[in-house]
Order: sequence, then C-alpha cells, then structure tokens
Amino acid sequence: MRQPSVIARRVAAASVSLVVAAGAAACGPKDNDAKGSGGDSAPHKGGTLTVLNSEPQSDFDPARLYTSGGGNVPSLVFRTLTTRNRENGAAGAEVVPDLATDTGRPNKDATVWTYTLKAGLTYEDGSPITSADIKYGIERSFAPELSGGAPYLRDWLVGAADYQGPYKDKKGLSAIETPDARTIVFHLNKPEGEFPYLATQTQFTPVPKAKDTGTRYESHPVSSGPYKVVKNENDGEHLVLERNTHWSGRVDAERKAYPDTIDVRSGLDSSVINQRLSASQGADAAAVTTDTNLGPAELAKVTGDKALAARVGTGRFGYTNYIAFNPTVKPFDDPRVRQAISYAVDRSSVVNAAGGSALAEPATTFLPDQKSFGYTPYDPFPAGRSGNAAKARELLAQAGHKNGLTVTLTHSNAKDFETSPEIATAVQDALKKAGIKVELQGLEDNDYRDRTHGLKTEPGFFLAHWGADWPSGGPFLAPIFDGRQIVKNGANFNTGLLNDKSVNAEIDAINKLTDLDAAAKRWGALDKKIGEKALVVPLFHPVYKRLYGSDVKNVVISDWTGVLDISQVSVK
Repeated sequence: MRQPSVIARRVAAASVSLVVAAGAAACGPKDNDAKGSGGDSAPHKGGTLTVLNSEPQSDFDPARLYTSGGGNVPSLVFRTLTTRNRENGAAGAEVVPDLATDTGRPNKDATVWTYTLKAGLTYEDGSPITSADIKYGIERSFAPELSGGAPYLRDWLVGAADYQGPYKDKKGLSAIETPDARTIVFHLNKPEGEFPYLATQTQFTPVPKAKDTGTRYESHPVSSGPYKVVKNENDGEHLVLERNTHWSGRVDAERKAYPDTIDVRSGLDSSVINQRLSASQGADAAAVTTDTNLGPAELAKVTGDKALAARVGTGRFGYTNYIAFNPTVKPFDDPRVRQAISYAVDRSSVVNAAGGSALAEPATTFLPDQKSFGYTPYDPFPAGRSGNAAKARELLAQAGHKNGLTVTLTHSNAKDFETSPEIATAVQDALKKAGIKVELQGLEDNDYRDRTHGLKTEPGFFLAHWGADWPSGGPFLAPIFDGRQIVKNGANFNTGLLNDKSVNAEIDAINKLTDLDAAAKRWGALDKKIGEKALVVPLFHPVYKRLYGSDVKNVVISDWTGVLDISQVSVK
C-alpha cells in the first residue's frame, strides 16, 4: 500500500489499489451484524450491484495493480494462489488457499515454496488454468511497460533483480519452476515465512500467454474469477462485470458472487457518493462504495438517523498516522528533543482533528491494534491523552533548550485528515504548551511526497502515514526501520534512517518463521524495542465508516482491508 492518500491504492493499497489501507470491531457496528446486515432476508443470487467510487479502477491488469488480499473489484476477476479469508474482523486477516490447494509448502528454511493447483480450474472461455499461466503472469509483471505492482518478487526471487519481462527476455524466470500443469515452485534469495501473504497479490493471477495483448490487456483481461469484464471505459472510470459462466463455487470457497452484474462507476465527488448512498433511490439502493468514507459532518448527520446508522459499515485497516523525525537534522539529532515532542503531543486534539473518536483511535504503538500484526501494548513516553507538557519541558532543559525552541513541521495541504493542516495545527497547539514553537510548512501533495520520500530533501519533522501490504508486522516495520531498505536515489521510507544491526537481524530471524502466530509475537516485541528510540510518534489509527444502499445484504468487513467485501454482497 506504500502510503496512499486514499485507501484505494493500498488495499490498493490498497489496490491496494490502495488501497486501502483495519481491530476489534472491524465487522459492522453492533447494530449492524455484518452477515445479516442490510435486512433480515437471506442473501440470494441475481440483480445488479452498483459500486460508486471516487478513484477510477485504472490499470485493470493484474501485473499493474498493487492489490493485497485479492482486493475488491479486482478480486472478482483475478484469482491468485492464495487470498484473504472472507470473514468479519480478525478472522478475515487470515490467508487461505485460492487457486492452490493450500497456502504453500515451504522447505526447511522457507527459501523454496511449492504450490499445487486445484483440479478443474478454468478461464472464462472454459479453457484450463495451468501452473505455466501463473508463471507467465508473474513474468509479465516485470515488464517495464506493465509496472506498478508490488515490488517484492524482484527482491525475493533468485536472479530476478534485472529481469525485464517476457517481451524482452523470452527465457523467463528460472526461479519459478512448473514441473507439471498443476505444480509451481518458487526459489527465493532468502527465507520468507510470509510468502503465502505475498501470493495474494494480483501478480499471481494466471494469464494465458496466447491471450496476452500487452498494455491493451487491461481492456479485456481473461477472467479466472466469478465475473468477466464486458466494458471498461476511460481507463476504469466505468467498468461493467458480468457473471463468468465457467466459474464454479466448487473450486472457489471464498467468493459468493451473488449479483449477476457489477456496475462500477468512478470519478465521483465523495459528497455526491454519500448523498446517493444516503438517499438510496433507484439503482443506488443496491449500491456500495469501496473507497469513500463518511466525513465528520456527514457522520454526525447519519448518526442522528437510525435508519441510516443501520447502513454504516465500520472497518479497521492496518494503518498508522504518525510524526516522523529525521535525526540528521538539528535539533532532532538529540533523542531528548524527540522524546520531549513525544511527551508533549496531545492525542485527544489530534483525534478530534482527524474527525473524532468515531473516525480515529489514539495510537502509542507503531503497529496497529490487531493480533495479526503482533500488537503489543506499550507507551515509552506516557503522556496520557492530552500530553505531558511538564515532562517535555524537563527533557528540553536537559537538552539545552530551557527557554524552549522553534521547529518547522512539514505537512501536506491535501484535505485527507491524515497529514493535512488540521492535524498539523493540533500538533502545533500541543507543543506550544511545552515551550516548542512550531512553524507550519504546508506543501502540495505531490511536492510533499517527493520531499518526504527523498533522502536528500527529507525534512527534520513532518507528518507521515503507513499502511500494510498484508496484515503482519513484516511489511509494516521492515520498510520503515530496516537499515538495508534505506534508498539513496529513489523513494525512501526509512525516514528515521535507522540502521541497527540488531533490528536488521531480528527482521531476518522473524522472516524465517512459517508459524505466523509466533512471528506476530516477535514483530510486536520488535515494535516496542524500536519505539523506545523515539524515531516516530504514533498519533492515531483511522476507522472507516462507509454507507451502503438499503437493498444491500450480507455485509462482510475484514481486518485485512477494513472495507466492505463486494465478493460477499447480495442485493434484492
């Protein structure tokens, strides 16, 4: 997901795209019991589900999408070796088989992973899906003209670093073997116990080589899922999916595929989306959104209407908003200054700036509050919900700033309630109480991303956020704190420039574990160890509140994405 302005990229991202983006109550709210939400009648097949989104479902090619867990709309067309468990809450953060018979069989040190495809898998034209098709689908994702997908395979597969895809290098990747039509074997550079999570990415979608049309493939990709593309206008702005008659639930236990047609309409203003879902007139009664949240004002209106409140899905995606420090920039090279700011932050005011407690939850840990991430409660600089100005002043005095100091906080001007002016102002007000004068530097979104992700341009003090590619501590901690992932010429996300041998070694040790529960506990312990270094100040984890139409049934929201899963939805 790297850091999306909307969840669409990270769940993607997002997927995502986007994204997007998930918790204890990640299913619908208590008055909206997910499986039975939207009414009392049992789900049934038929009808048309409308999807109203702000972001177009662009680059609808499995090679180009950055979509973990199968995504929402992409998951209806593209099946992968594994996928997310389509259940509410924490159960939905588990990885389960999709095209494969299991989640993968590792060798002793998790450097070789073997998968067997289920028998009877077919494309939309009835032709068989083979292991060679999955290998080819992965290989084409390396082609420069089809870039955009998750980058892990280039790093993880043996000999893949310089591979340019099958259009330029027809020999293919020797690190992927297909000894028969149903077996595929991956050879990795290093142990990766979380390979089953990676196998949910759309790059693991089978693509029949004979049907590959390169950059034009996105207009009509060959479906391996319950729906096929019958219309794709303006690069995903209007996407129409119809039932794939060759798909069978017998070999797909995860997708319910109740509606006959999925009509995706994008490029809409968020306020218009919420107005249409609220009114639920005509086709909008059978409509959902996968990328548009209720804002604070809209949520207040909805909360006062019992009928509307019953049509709000609540979700939590693995995502953290935080303050980042660059310790090479004074005065942030002094840990006591960073600790002082950690004590001074008023998380109550930050949460209010993010839309209130219904839309944001205060954070003292970098890892989100979910078991799958290895969440371990800790607060190395306890300041309560409103900050500890006295402790902050004490540390500043020790650092030689008994009269306070002046710093610049860089933020984005995008109205995202994450890295935007509202959050920056809340931080500014809290630090003022501790004798820290904060001057705000607002940048346009593109400039903000370029500045904060460039090693030579990174500010000393800025707002940031991070979302997980899958629900585990690995893709959360490693990009931000593994010193070997510091990028000198390109997008760098290790903002604190941490290169601690013990941290790097622990990341390697955890990556060897194929017991994901055991790995989660170690990620949580590592989070605590890193948190004591005061390289970031966790602020809050977002909560997603999204309306759905009055005729929508069977709402399922997992902790993997935090958004409604349209593969489960039925309509009247």
